[in-house]
Amino acid sequence: MSDSVAAQKVDGGEFAVLCIGGFLLSIAYGVTFLIPVLVGERGGDEALAGLIISAATVSTVLLVILSGHIADAIGSARAVAVSGLFLAASALGFVMVPSTGLSLMAVGFILGIGWGTFYALGPILVAAIVEPEHRIRFFALLSGSMMSGIGAGPIIGRIATNWSMPIEAAFAFAFLASLAGGALYFLLHIRLTKAGKILLHVNKISFGSAREVIGSRAIYSIIMVGIGGAIFGGLSSFQTSYAKAHGFDYSLFFIGFMSAAILSRLFVAGYVVKKDPLYSLVVLTSLTLVSILLFLMLTSNQFAYLGGAAMLGVGYGLTYSVINGLAANEAPAGLMPQSLLLFSLAYSIGVFGFPLIAGNLIVFSGIQTMLCVLLLLAVLNLAIVLFRVAHRATQERNKASVGDNTSTL
Repeated sequence: MSDSVAAQKVDGGEFAVLCIGGFLLSIAYGVTFLIPVLVGERGGDEALAGLIISAATVSTVLLVILSGHIADAIGSARAVAVSGLFLAASALGFVMVPSTGLSLMAVGFILGIGWGTFYALGPILVAAIVEPEHRIRFFALLSGSMMSGIGAGPIIGRIATNWSMPIEAAFAFAFLASLAGGALYFLLHIRLTKAGKILLHVNKISFGSAREVIGSRAIYSIIMVGIGGAIFGGLSSFQTSYAKAHGFDYSLFFIGFMSAAILSRLFVAGYVVKKDPLYSLVVLTSLTLVSILLFLMLTSNQFAYLGGAAMLGVGYGLTYSVINGLAANEAPAGLMPQSLLLFSLAYSIGVFGFPLIAGNLIVFSGIQTMLCVLLLLAVLNLAIVLFRVAHRATQERNKASVGDNTSTL
């Protein structure tokens, strides 16, 4: 039986637990941005780091597909609690496994099991307890909590090294954070059960439901999040390599990104959700594009480095929230959970799959080549939004023309 909730106002306490737990679980993914450092200390390079990160792609894809079935069997909140154990196991694996080959790839596979389950079911929990007109705002708050946890991971790594501790200390911290986050989601499951908010609802995905979602307007958001995941995965997973190449402190990137992600959700998200989502996306995807240009062109200015990270935090971060809401609201009737699962699947393929390509681009062609590819992806996302705006305008003109012709008859 799943824990989808009847249409009602979200309980503040429940949502707070969901966000705090999401922050703690996301630290386990955030510390994976330190894998190039970890692998480098053990004699590996970016190509190997990308291979380890991308090992999570297979397990993430499998778990995103299966997560709906798991949620229907044991409840979404309890499934996320179990995912915390897998995230904790992966963090501990990066600490304990001394080699850099197949053993760490196995650890990456375990990471994908935990992250795939949590990432797929978190938004479904939010969509289930929040009315449609408020979803974009609450998606923004949840994704802000997750991005804060993701950004905190590398910062914890920098603090550890500044205190003369090994980089593995950051992974050990992620191990403890994952256990705590999983415990919070288990408490959330108990609270939802006691409140009588457990109702039957089908979350599982099938080929038929997937075809219906792909044939709807939700497909635009699903494609965009896959592209956005590749951009974020490329920039974040190898930010340590970029910073080292240009003499920057990589923690500045994550401080700028995390600060902007938090502040934009506190002070900007409320304004954005009241505006036309497509016009908002034109601005936000443009900000993402400009941030990549800054990383490409201003390679010796610390303030530009920090500014580019902050711009990415606002542009990419709020883009994610808006298209997450659109994926839910533009899904075919009765298929909102399935649309969100495909949304999560596309993101996971981008964020875990692209580092394999990015790592090889860096090793064989250099970091600038990888950034040029990311710039092309950002242009593609902007082009999708502009196409949607133009297509909608054409439809509105056609409707107006039909209305005028009818009135003259």
